[in-house]
Amino acid sequence: MTKKFLTLDDYDFANKTVILRVDINLHYDKDTGKLEVSDRLIEAAKTIKELCEKKAKVVVLAHQGREGEPDFISLRQHAQLLSQYAGIKIDFVDSIIDEKAKNKIKSLKPGEAILLENVRFLDDEELEKTPEEHANSSLVKALSPLANVFVNDAFSASHRSHSSIVGFSTLMPTVAGRLMEKELKSLNKVLNPERPNIYILGGAKPDDCIKIINHGLEKGIIDEVLACGVLGELFLLAQGFELGEKTEDFLKKEGFYNLVDGLEQTFKKYNDKIFIPLDVAIDLNGKRKEIDITDLPVNEMIKDIGSQTIKLFAERIRNAKTIVVKGPAGVYEEKEFEKGTRKILEEVARAKAFTLIGGGDTSLAIEKLKLNKDKYSYISLAGGAMINYLSGKKLPGVEILMH
Repeated sequence: MTKKFLTLDDYDFANKTVILRVDINLHYDKDTGKLEVSDRLIEAAKTIKELCEKKAKVVVLAHQGREGEPDFISLRQHAQLLSQYAGIKIDFVDSIIDEKAKNKIKSLKPGEAILLENVRFLDDEELEKTPEEHANSSLVKALSPLANVFVNDAFSASHRSHSSIVGFSTLMPTVAGRLMEKELKSLNKVLNPERPNIYILGGAKPDDCIKIINHGLEKGIIDEVLACGVLGELFLLAQGFELGEKTEDFLKKEGFYNLVDGLEQTFKKYNDKIFIPLDVAIDLNGKRKEIDITDLPVNEMIKDIGSQTIKLFAERIRNAKTIVVKGPAGVYEEKEFEKGTRKILEEVARAKAFTLIGGGDTSLAIEKLKLNKDKYSYISLAGGAMINYLSGKKLPGVEILMH
């Protein structure tokens, strides 16, 4: 049975001081000093606005970058962007736990919101500790006496047991924000799926895909895996196919070769549930040429799946009732090799199924290929947290919500 969590509908926020944790970690251009707005920031702005409309006094916590990295910067620009997208003034406070910050929190009126400085500027924020241990962190000790309720809307940072994610939960009621609620409801739908439940896994991060496959097949959650991208290539190697020098050198350089033995075992055990490419598209002097896997190895780089594979995958997709897509089928950034990714995403968009798109590269592909986002049931805005959740791992920032 799925555990329950409280949402913004379950608590009376009027006149209450809310500590709201969001994930608005943005891409930062160090040459221009500008930030790139993300869907996560837009969703965070919606949650802030809703809490203000519920007459809460909202104290927003967030991080940006990591110490030593160029994007480890102040949140001043973030406050301006949040104000813009929420349509209300969100004041920036250039401190976190000193008297200035505390006085600003105390002076908040119902319906007002502030954003405190980057929580990672605190030395003890990123220590991996239990909620009970983090209750003694500098952040929680300073701010918890001033607040009534903690709202976690940072699903994408909830795989980390950091002070601002878990520390307040032992001291006050803890509620899921709107984005957290959407992510959890969608992910729980694919973990308790209508069947057949099909996972289309590709992209350039096969380790993530393998974690999801091993858990999903072992627990009987996944009915079929359609393997493309680097994962598809590794499965071909695991089946004894040679791919050719260029492709294999790339896989060795990226450190993916050591995954082949494990995939061989997985394929032996679940070969009736794993569909691998029947043909591939290679780069022949910048042009697309499709070849059957029986004609491997080739001297040219493999950059996409071929038409036979697209046809096979499309047939499987049409039967599905639940579909998860993580990672493109090939090098969709190049016009000649976008076909696999485009055709599969179009087929998923047409499917009479609950469709979950696993953030990152897949949502970028949807944008670049100008596909209609609204045709998919849910596009996740999480990366590592989503991988961990679909791999059966407990997320500290989600566990604190569960009742």
